[in-house]
Amino acid sequence: GEAEEESLRSVFPRDPELFADAFSVQCRYRLCGRVLRIAQHHGPRLGLAASVWEAALSLCRFLEEQHFDFRGQTVIELGAGTGIVGILAALLGGDVTITDQPAALDQIRENVELNFPAEGPRPRVKALVWGQDEGSFPRGFRVVLGSDIVYHPPAFRPLLRTLRHLCGPRSLALLSARVRGGPGGTHSFFHHLLPPYFQVQLLRREPEQEIEIY
Repeated sequence: GEAEEESLRSVFPRDPELFADAFSVQCRYRLCGRVLRIAQHHGPRLGLAASVWEAALSLCRFLEEQHFDFRGQTVIELGAGTGIVGILAALLGGDVTITDQPAALDQIRENVELNFPAEGPRPRVKALVWGQDEGSFPRGFRVVLGSDIVYHPPAFRPLLRTLRHLCGPRSLALLSARVRGGPGGTHSFFHHLLPPYFQVQLLRREPEQEIEIY
């Protein structure tokens, strides 16, 4: 009703100038017996990287249900956005590198600082533009994590190239994705592009959110 519209207007003012600077929201997530504090900076500069997407939470819940133990494992998160998945893997003992486009790195660094003391091990944060930067990363990460990174068909081949560089024979890649697009969409990546190079298995489907984990 009108009251609802009025309250929405107070949250989303009409004046576009007010959106010139990002606004920050800090949320808490309880996962694997730990509380993660995640800042999300919403504004034009970060775009899609600002938010914790449902596919990231699905992947975190999957790690929780499977009692994943990352101790002694080298882990890399791709297209991390807020870094929530990589931060969880690090809290579970992983030797973690969290990556994204350069514009997202400040937000990821802030979230690492929110969840790890200054002294002691914490995840590394590095820029990785798919199809360009993977050569500066070692091969053979034990675990590769990605949530909601399979949505933009022009990025599929650079992402495939990056995955092929980072993964060795013993690597496990866990990718969660909201199913999007028709013939050339998300399914095409998992069912046509990946299988020549990877053994692909659907681990979980969440029909209500249209999210799949491979």
